[in-house]
Amino acid sequence: MTIELSMLVPHVPSICHVDQVPDFQQPMVNAMKEVAKDIEQIKPDAIVLVSCHWPSTFFHYVDGTPIHKGILTAIEAPDLIKDVPYSYPGDEILANELVSAGKDAGLQVQCVNDPYYVWDYGSVVPLRYLVPKEDIPVVNLSVTLAASIEETYQWGQVIAKVLRESQKRIVFVSSGALSHNLVRGRHNKPTIAEHALDKQFVEFVMINDYKSAYQMLPEYARMAKVESGGRHLAMLFSMLEDNCTPSYLADGQSSGSWNALITFEKANVSCNGETTEREYAN
Repeated sequence: MTIELSMLVPHVPSICHVDQVPDFQQPMVNAMKEVAKDIEQIKPDAIVLVSCHWPSTFFHYVDGTPIHKGILTAIEAPDLIKDVPYSYPGDEILANELVSAGKDAGLQVQCVNDPYYVWDYGSVVPLRYLVPKEDIPVVNLSVTLAASIEETYQWGQVIAKVLRESQKRIVFVSSGALSHNLVRGRHNKPTIAEHALDKQFVEFVMINDYKSAYQMLPEYARMAKVESGGRHLAMLFSMLEDNCTPSYLADGQSSGSWNALITFEKANVSCNGETTEREYAN
């Protein structure tokens, strides 16, 4: 099978509970509900999700726990996200395949298989909208702070190869923001300079110039404080095939950050029946 759909999704704390979403963030929630309908039609065998709120220090972690079940109170925002239950199946086999492939590629990858591990809100919040029935297996990935953008992209390429060669239908989710220089007051937008970088990045993405968007990441991340240093975006770019179709569905501010919902439909198959991978490093 293949990666049927990839996406960048928001996870701002104030959208965790649908009845508490501010008006200026409502478009993101509405759009995620629509994407949930697309996911339901795809009927994926698994969701692979990288979350900016699972920051690992040295290793790239893959959550291979067979059942993800817990109650989340977010450390950063316990007033907004408190006692939130979740229960999703996992995919231990797929997780182990990813770990093995990462190690074979010379990367420092470890599997987590622990029923007491509690998900972060970067995983829980978007999945509450994207998979509300909690019926699709999920494999979570960390963002690794000791890894450069280049290494993270390489790890993403390894993941993408495994997913494309799998017999499973996959949806890939990158959970994180664009500019992320946080300030108090969720109504606040990024500065004009930060948002100008957001707009340029999005422009590259929307014209399928992923190479320029990727090459922009280091300076963009430094100047606009992109969440996780842009690592979640580097991993997202690893999933994108030639001719995939980006759709910019919604956006909104949250405490000085800019958050976008962008989906990428499956790439067309080339005339020889193969898909092509992108190389952005040079």
